[in-house]
Amino acid sequence: MNKISSDAVVYIVDDDAAIRHSLEMLLHSVGHNVKSFASAREFLDSFDSSIPGCLLLDVRMPEISGLDLQQILIKDEIKIPVIIITGHGDVPMAVRAMKEGAVDFIEKPFHDQYLLDSVAKALTKSIEIQQRQNDQIKFNERASRLSPRERQVMEVLVAGKHTKEIASELGISPKTVDVHRGHIMEKMQVKSMVELVRLSMANT
Repeated sequence: MNKISSDAVVYIVDDDAAIRHSLEMLLHSVGHNVKSFASAREFLDSFDSSIPGCLLLDVRMPEISGLDLQQILIKDEIKIPVIIITGHGDVPMAVRAMKEGAVDFIEKPFHDQYLLDSVAKALTKSIEIQQRQNDQIKFNERASRLSPRERQVMEVLVAGKHTKEIASELGISPKTVDVHRGHIMEKMQVKSMVELVRLSMANT
């Protein structure tokens, strides 16, 4: 495991203490970090979105149901992969959960290996999400160093326009475009136009 994946946390939210304990034992047995909660509120009060992880979520809970918690996460733009676990599943419930982005819907009783495989996929997805978020932060930090004119030039550069086209469109000389291009590549920390285009497309 790399450092990011070894830091990942599997969160359990289930009001049944016996189920929480059983899941904790299973997940600990394969080396996962686990945090469990008896309610959605307890989870929300202690959740750290800076750490990759996934959420094993029961559906029927007092106050805030599992599907309601899923809605809260979506509303707050918390991008944690969710695995719904329930002993009361039905097709409409499964369809709703999956449409809202759940990575899996597992009915109790379940096969241990199936759940472990699902958790592994969810954690991989979480790490990918965090990497994209980190890349976006880096891109925004670098782009913030650009002057307004350099931002204009970068926009048309990544659109595939040539120096003369850019100069004509922005009312500047081709030489000035080249100077701006050099500053942009330095500030964006790229070595080629291909790299700049790829970076821009991945983060816009």
